[in-house]
Amino acid sequence: MTTHQVSGFSKSPVIDQVGIEERIARFNTRSIKKASKVSGLKLVLNMIDLTTLEGKDTEGKVRQMCYKAVHLHDILPGLPTVAAVCVYPTQVATAKKALEGSPVKVASVSTAFPSGQSTRQIKLLDTRYAVEQGADEVDMVISRGEFLKGNYAFVFDEIAAIKEACGKARLKVILETGELSTLDNVRKASDIAIHAGADFIKTSTGKISPAATMPVTLVMLEAIRDYYLETGKMIGMKPAGGISTAKSGLQYLVMLKETLGNAWLSNEWFRFGASSLANDVLMQLAKESSGVYQSKDYFSAD
Repeated sequence: MTTHQVSGFSKSPVIDQVGIEERIARFNTRSIKKASKVSGLKLVLNMIDLTTLEGKDTEGKVRQMCYKAVHLHDILPGLPTVAAVCVYPTQVATAKKALEGSPVKVASVSTAFPSGQSTRQIKLLDTRYAVEQGADEVDMVISRGEFLKGNYAFVFDEIAAIKEACGKARLKVILETGELSTLDNVRKASDIAIHAGADFIKTSTGKISPAATMPVTLVMLEAIRDYYLETGKMIGMKPAGGISTAKSGLQYLVMLKETLGNAWLSNEWFRFGASSLANDVLMQLAKESSGVYQSKDYFSAD
């Protein structure tokens, strides 16, 4: 690492937790007019990464999810697709074929997801295999044990190596914030990931609790903002896990807009890792269109 790279995260600011919570309270009290609500909900849909990351995943399940990614609810006109589908490396080729001709990206987890407990050699092989299979994006996990030991250079170097292995694929770096304990650690991990080459920073694997929270996401957005002010380079953000309602999705968009501005209000720079969020947003849009709620039975689970 160069001296500049080291200094980029060695001086991460101390987080004012009370100040963060006060700002979150203000975001959550914003009122949104109906027209803005509908456009906001469609934007939320277009920012979702539909995900299946289970040991029982099959080609059929992945193909079904890919169909939903493009056909969210055909009886509602004017709906976008989701941003991406996220699968294990062994399912990338299936997803790529199913989504051929659509704007939906294929993301793959790598680096011994979700624990990250493997050698760097295995993690690099995992990543290269996903990219060779056609992944447009790679979602890696950091080595939380090394981070919590204070071995920040190890974490930086590993991210940088995975970034190189990604080639043209965009890299999302998962911090697993629920295991980092403090907002100060979240900020430092964010700074390390950004300076090591992350295209996106991501809160969680969705496999542990707590996953994404608004305070954690705000701290990560502020790291992105500070890096942008310093370098002029945009970094993406992905809160993942625990975001399940249309109301919370809109609250995240308010926080995004007021922290980073309009330039980040697209799926190129912001994603939701929350498959269950899609159906609640669809129910809200159907209600705005017809005036009545539809049963959850009208929407596919995957």
